[in-house]
Amino acid sequence: MSARKSPPKRINLALQGGGALGAYTWGVLDRILEDDRLEIAAISGASAGAMNGVVVCEALVEGGRPEARVALRRFWEGIARAGAASPFRRSPLHAMMLSSLGSVVGDAITAPWAWWLNAMADASSPYTTNPLNLNPVGDVLDGLVDFDRVRQCRTIRLYVAATNVETGRARIFTNSEMTARHVLASACLPQMFQAVEIDGARYWDGGYMGNPPLFPLFDKPASRDVIIVQINPIVRPGVPKTAAEITSRVNEITFNASLLREFHAIDFVARLLDQGRLEEGRYNRMLIHVVSDDAALLPLGSMAKLNTDFSFFEELFAIGRLAADRWIDDHYGDLGERSTVDLHEMFAGEIGPPSHG
Repeated sequence: MSARKSPPKRINLALQGGGALGAYTWGVLDRILEDDRLEIAAISGASAGAMNGVVVCEALVEGGRPEARVALRRFWEGIARAGAASPFRRSPLHAMMLSSLGSVVGDAITAPWAWWLNAMADASSPYTTNPLNLNPVGDVLDGLVDFDRVRQCRTIRLYVAATNVETGRARIFTNSEMTARHVLASACLPQMFQAVEIDGARYWDGGYMGNPPLFPLFDKPASRDVIIVQINPIVRPGVPKTAAEITSRVNEITFNASLLREFHAIDFVARLLDQGRLEEGRYNRMLIHVVSDDAALLPLGSMAKLNTDFSFFEELFAIGRLAADRWIDDHYGDLGERSTVDLHEMFAGEIGPPSHG
């Protein structure tokens, strides 16, 4: 008699935003979708993470895992075509030079005048530089995603974060209301696009207040396991010195701030549960995991997030797949049992004399 096959382990995915670096998340998702031992219960995301999540949700309804993997590739191919005219796309000569050095990802610098264009964008307003509020990503979403299916999806809970411009608070959109406009609100960088209006409120990028938002996953969770696909490094050794390095690091800190606050809250609840000061059952002990690859992503500056060259996407995809493969090999047995991130250690030393270690 053959052994009975174990049911798949249900997981929640929390997908960070990061522009073009979302292609790394594409690779992670491709590896997860390939593994029938894993079942996605919910997806929470902001910006590029929200886009990946919406594409997966719709495709799983339409054709299951194989279709979801194909749909993700089509989406990133569409983003590359939409960005073909972008000044941040590498020229063929630059790509050839990088290839001869053995790494396309290792040097994410694009056109030599791209830094000047980025500085101009920081000093200008999309209400003057983009008065028609053109956003080719909307066309890609409309062409590839059937949002009726997303709204009808019952197998995966979907949470997409946006930031209310006037209140500064997070707004979480769910399956039942999802349109391309909601996804564009989640990815609305205020230096590039006009605020997206939905039901009378205006929204900017969700990463400001939830990158990605974890709290929607805590309410009556279908799974206690939350796997965060991290694009923005939390720790970056060394002190930035140039203007570009300083701006890039400030952006990383800003877009990780909400995630760190939620980590802090999860650790606090876990410690109260351990001490018997909270009732298990009324409060959920969430199991936190992170799929990241700082060695590959740390060298990339903020300009890489604007690079729409498909060869760049494919290299990020490969890095993401490999990172997910390593994580599954190392930690599949931990799912449902324990966190693989030591949050208590992460926040040790925040109060008191600074560590000199």
